[in-house]
Amino acid sequence: MLQSFKTFVAASCVLGAISTTVFAQDDVDPNQVLATVNGTEITLAHVIALRSELPQQYDQFPSALLFQGIMDQLIQHTLMMQSIENQASFKSRITIENETRSIMAGEVLQGIVSEEPSEDSLRTLYDEKYPTDLQETEYRASHILVETEDEATALVAELEGGADFATLAREKSTGPSGPSGGDLGWFGAGDMVEPFFNAVVELEQGQVSPPVQTTFGWHVILLAETRDRARPEFDTVKAQLVEEARQSSVEAFVANLREKADITRADTDGINPDVILNFDLLEQ
Repeated sequence: MLQSFKTFVAASCVLGAISTTVFAQDDVDPNQVLATVNGTEITLAHVIALRSELPQQYDQFPSALLFQGIMDQLIQHTLMMQSIENQASFKSRITIENETRSIMAGEVLQGIVSEEPSEDSLRTLYDEKYPTDLQETEYRASHILVETEDEATALVAELEGGADFATLAREKSTGPSGPSGGDLGWFGAGDMVEPFFNAVVELEQGQVSPPVQTTFGWHVILLAETRDRARPEFDTVKAQLVEEARQSSVEAFVANLREKADITRADTDGINPDVILNFDLLEQ
């Protein structure tokens, strides 16, 4: 589609009469029929919807020029669609169904998140999330991640022998923080997986942990420092609270729909999950 518009814009020098007529109207009807292709109507709403999907690069072109190009594109699409009417591929039919679900779900979602949470609800959420007696400890730690317990034990021995933690992390760690010496920055409760966080809490500043196992592998942890985090001001976290409130509204809405719905799920234990990569199944 983009290439078609590029070709159109490069070749077009004059406006069609239809665009002048529509843009001159004061009371515009989105259902106004602009063209009919073998009985299939193309309305102003179709043109506007297609324009809304164009990437930002098309903002440089006059709307009148794009109007004619979009009209030509819609007519072309309609003709091509009609050439295989009732013969669309299995993949196309399934994709249309998925797109329909996605678009309509997005409309519902937009309706939910467009409602601004009340100040009172945000204050309530703020008090729940940040109680007046909040005094939370934050930790700054580094770690070296390896695959086996033996490797982690060997690292502990090297560190006890005077090896530099950051150097070993850069050389041995398989985690993304390895190149930065294993530094994980500041974090608090809930930011790390439980076994890792529990091990950090038990350390003294500057102390190295024994090997710690998580779902990611085996860790050797160095606690660099700790600090106390006091209750933040409401205004500094208001934007975050708004997003959390909107997310809660979405979750509550979906939960209510689930509760009222009749949902039956087949037993998928016998299906190899890798089947989702078998795109040939759509070529029927």
